Amino acid sequence: MSFVTCDICDANEGAVRVVTGLHWYSFGGRKAFSGQAVTVKCFEDNSRVKEILATDGHGKVLVVDGGASLRMALIGDMIGESAVKHGWSGVLIYGACRDVDELAKLDLGVVTLGSVPLKSVRRGEGQRDIPVAFGGVTITPGDYVYVDNNGVVVSETSLI
Repeated sequence: MSFVTCDICDANEGAVRVVTGLHWYSFGGRKAFSGQAVTVKCFEDNSRVKEILATDGHGKVLVVDGGASLRMALIGDMIGESAVKHGWSGVLIYGACRDVDELAKLDLGVVTLGSVPLKSVRRGEGQRDIPVAFGGVTITPGDYVYVDNNGVVVSETSLI
């Protein structure tokens, strides 16, 4: 499946939501990815991220509202490997990652606000399957998310 978010926007004017005002970095080996959103909201605790990415992710993108924290990473190489094993298309994190050289080797999209070497704490906190909002867009579980080097586009229906 090949797509360009610019083309999706042009072909679906008025029917898509575009995340704006943020600078994203692509760290995964897959530079473009899409799928239905599975959401989690957590702050400096990746317990739920780890749990979710250890479940079947075929046709899905994990969207994480990490509160824009760049103090602790919410994904690294081990959780990334689990995501690949379980078929996830990618992970979009409003927060940070780590182990960037290893993430780049994985067939997984990993787009975050940046990287930091410090791992997160695990206290079992975080909310799953709730609407999350950043960059002027609310992403609801089940929305379709399209991510490439141009940005992030969200739609209520599949566009490709």
